[in-house]
Amino acid sequence: MGSTSREIKSPEDVLGTPASLELDGKSRKKLGVFFIESDNRRTAFGRGYTGGTTPVNIHGKPIADLSKTGGWFAAFFIFGNEMAERMAYFGLSVNMVAFMFYVMHRPFSSSSNAVNNFLGISQASSVLGGFLADAYLGRYWTIAIFTTIYLAGLIGITLCASMKIFVPSQDQCDQLSLLLGSCEPAKPWQMLYLYIVLYITAFGAAGIRPCVSSFGADQFDERSKDYKTLLDRFFNFFYLCVTIGAIVAFTLVVYIQIERGWGAAFGSLAIAMGMSNMIFFAGTPLYRHRLPGGSPLTRVAQVLVAAFKKRHVPFTRSELVGLYELPGRQSAIKGSGKIPHTDDFRCLDKAALELKEDGADPSPWRLCTVTQVEEVKILIKLIPIPACTIMLNAILTEFLTLSVQQAYTMNTHMGKLKLPVTCMPVFPGLSIFLILCLYYSVFVPISRRITGHPHGASQLQRVGIGLFISILSVAWAGAFERFRRGYAITHGYEFNFLTPMPDLSAYWLLIQYCLIGIAEVFTIVGLLEFLYEEAPDAMKSIGSAYAALAGGLGCFVASIINSIVKSATRNPENKQLSWLSQNINQAKFDYFYWLITVLSIINFCIFLYSAHRYKYRTEQTFEVRETKQNIPAEDS
Repeated sequence: MGSTSREIKSPEDVLGTPASLELDGKSRKKLGVFFIESDNRRTAFGRGYTGGTTPVNIHGKPIADLSKTGGWFAAFFIFGNEMAERMAYFGLSVNMVAFMFYVMHRPFSSSSNAVNNFLGISQASSVLGGFLADAYLGRYWTIAIFTTIYLAGLIGITLCASMKIFVPSQDQCDQLSLLLGSCEPAKPWQMLYLYIVLYITAFGAAGIRPCVSSFGADQFDERSKDYKTLLDRFFNFFYLCVTIGAIVAFTLVVYIQIERGWGAAFGSLAIAMGMSNMIFFAGTPLYRHRLPGGSPLTRVAQVLVAAFKKRHVPFTRSELVGLYELPGRQSAIKGSGKIPHTDDFRCLDKAALELKEDGADPSPWRLCTVTQVEEVKILIKLIPIPACTIMLNAILTEFLTLSVQQAYTMNTHMGKLKLPVTCMPVFPGLSIFLILCLYYSVFVPISRRITGHPHGASQLQRVGIGLFISILSVAWAGAFERFRRGYAITHGYEFNFLTPMPDLSAYWLLIQYCLIGIAEVFTIVGLLEFLYEEAPDAMKSIGSAYAALAGGLGCFVASIINSIVKSATRNPENKQLSWLSQNINQAKFDYFYWLITVLSIINFCIFLYSAHRYKYRTEQTFEVRETKQNIPAEDS
């Protein structure tokens, strides 16, 4: 038996009951030893097997010379697309609420909820884009199609803001009229048009967001000894591009809106998206592609159906052949290598139990390979981690609207320069930019001494650090809001919330902005890297879609919390305003922030439990190898 290849015999070559299927305690061995494995197919970091994951060109043919494709040069063409998408996303998020309020004459609360729903749908629907990429189109064509749809939506929004026919009359609509709600409201068909083009944009984002980070990571050779370091730096640089897009949206786009109007502001987003599309397509000859592996939802359904059909079959049944896996090096799934068996969710293993009655050519709805079963296990095991980031995304959503409302009541002058209120969200972006620039020179060396981890902190540790800092951010926001509201009441601004208080600087908000920016860096970058590495080979886009889905659910959770709080804290009979009243000086935003703090602490405890229980695929692989080495000679 060679040192680089080891074949584990199937039970039909072993006399008696397979050892791995005995359930009598000491003699019980793991089911995973009964399918063929080969060590020479392992990646440099034990992440499954490389068979079936060979990079191909746009025509699906193996790339003869990898040195002429991929790498950082190809990744830069991809970065531009994500930068423009994020610029449009944040440009719409910060400007659309104001556009609906000032131009379409919608109430501020309904405008905020409408934009939150738009942001939520644009992220939650990323699962669809991830599915299409992994199943049929591949990541390149998914990005190419959906980025064109995104551009069409932005053009439609630009037309809405530029042509008077799409907006209500602005005559006799001053600030007091807006406050009293007496301006001419938008006609139903005008709002319908705006919502249609908004959701076309959201649909376009659904195909970009889950694929761009994965497609960029695909450009690096997983067989390289520096692969882990390159991947770590890639995701940090990727999020740096996201941050640059956000900074541009919060500064340049806001400036264009103030100086040139809404049509020019939204038009600048469309122009940026069009230019990024051209750059993305220009890099086509340089890209490395991964073949789509067929419908992942079908494979998941097959595992669940097969496991259900054999739910009553015991592992010790006499006519049991063993766990089913294809012989040789290749996986049965296009674009995927074989995945070692694990002991998690043993009920799903029954989908791979091969019985004599299954025959020579069994139906995939009755018998699945071990790799197919392990794919489903991995998807299930990944869920708790991104789920715990939903609360962080809810906080980010709240800050985009509530903190801007706070800033409207405060002095935004920086010396002689008056910063527009809608530019305030730029400060989290600036803090993110600073942290990412200093990450490898400051954070990694310091944390490496503490944790001993070669990259400073593991992926889950980084997510945990971010969640903890987010708690500090929202707690500070509650404390400062209590001071701000008390100051407003003391100085006679209780009923005049549209007039800034000249002696109270809006730059006190920088503390909560910078804290949430730091939290976002650690959590989102760590999560993206975690999901890409841990997701099955043929489901990388769906893995990345988990992060976007968490972001979308965060927007919905924010809207749900807002609605519940408004309903529970408002009492018209006693003339009691809700905590989130439009008059922020009479509302109780501080109570709301502290409620979010309590929910975040509960969420953080759940994350600590989930992270403690999670085993990286590297650890599970080593356990499988150790088990095989301990098998008695007569059993192998």
